[in-house]
Amino acid sequence: MSSAQQPLSRRGALLAGTAALAAGLGLADRSAAAGRPDPARLSALTPEQRAGQRVVYSYPGLTPPASLLSAIRAGRAAGVIFFTENVESLDQIADVVRELNEANASAPVKAPLLLMTDQEGGMVRRLPGAPVASAKDVGTSADAEFQATFTGTGAGENLAGVGMNVNLAPVLDVYRKEGDFTDQYERSYSKDPQAVGVLGSAFVTAQQDAGVAATAKHFPGLGPATASQNTDQRPVTLSTSAATLRSVDEAPYRAAISAGVKLVMLSWALYPALDAELPAGLSPTVVGELRDRLGFTGVTVTDALEAGALADFGGVAERAVAAAGAGMDLILCSARDVGQGEDAVDALAGALADGTLDGAGFDAGAARVRTLREGLA
Repeated sequence: MSSAQQPLSRRGALLAGTAALAAGLGLADRSAAAGRPDPARLSALTPEQRAGQRVVYSYPGLTPPASLLSAIRAGRAAGVIFFTENVESLDQIADVVRELNEANASAPVKAPLLLMTDQEGGMVRRLPGAPVASAKDVGTSADAEFQATFTGTGAGENLAGVGMNVNLAPVLDVYRKEGDFTDQYERSYSKDPQAVGVLGSAFVTAQQDAGVAATAKHFPGLGPATASQNTDQRPVTLSTSAATLRSVDEAPYRAAISAGVKLVMLSWALYPALDAELPAGLSPTVVGELRDRLGFTGVTVTDALEAGALADFGGVAERAVAAAGAGMDLILCSARDVGQGEDAVDALAGALADGTLDGAGFDAGAARVRTLREGLA
């Protein structure tokens, strides 16, 4: 469904309420303190470059198009996500990474691009090679913590070997039943939140020791989702109590945060116990749950901006602005369409100009992203 077909009242309320919600919850102030933005550096950027510090692009096929290289050179991109269709071999994708880094060398922001993929292990791998074992394989092995460390090292070394520096893993969802949404692809370590926390943290530590930033996902948790509740395809409501979310689903994130995880991805599911109106990645309340209750000070990243779960929340522009207003630091434009990233940048720049987005809070998010990028040099 196109943005023109969305219910205008829902879209309008979402955009009109973004700044008020963020201000009411104090998110802009908390973000500024955590991100420690440098106004002098940010003020040298154009509005589009300022917005670009928050956007991750994608592209179709094996060859990055000229439009992507131009966006990178112009400082309108924080990073690029790679999918299976972009990868023919390790040598080929390493050449692509070099080409992107060469384009970034002339960008006004002197920091490495965030070059990322989903290399969870098992069935969810974009690159050939490690980690071969799935999270479930790890969780059911005789020495699970050793295997979690082994797979984390394998993922980190594999990505670092081709020049990538961020992995959108590990999954910290605590699955409930055999064959449910997370378990059907063997993406969960266990039904036991403590085990998920221990194993996820071992993966995080080992991968980051190999020089690749880890991403814990999908906060506050997709473990309760049934096999048919796929946020990539349609809206999903998870009517789990706040007490269960906090004691079971959020528990592994405390361990991962203690282990120093660099990024957290929020889910697109709706959690009425926390916010009855907005999916997690559009909700200042749920972002506040992560920042304030759990104490996370790193980079937040959306799930795919084109996800079917956001069918009622407008198009690229509306979704990008709402996510940024909710406190998401990185906007993941993963439709394999450079135009999607360009539209997100234009929308964010426009929202900054007209005051829809709070400038201090926005720049605090950009500062957290920049700190992450500089730490990966």
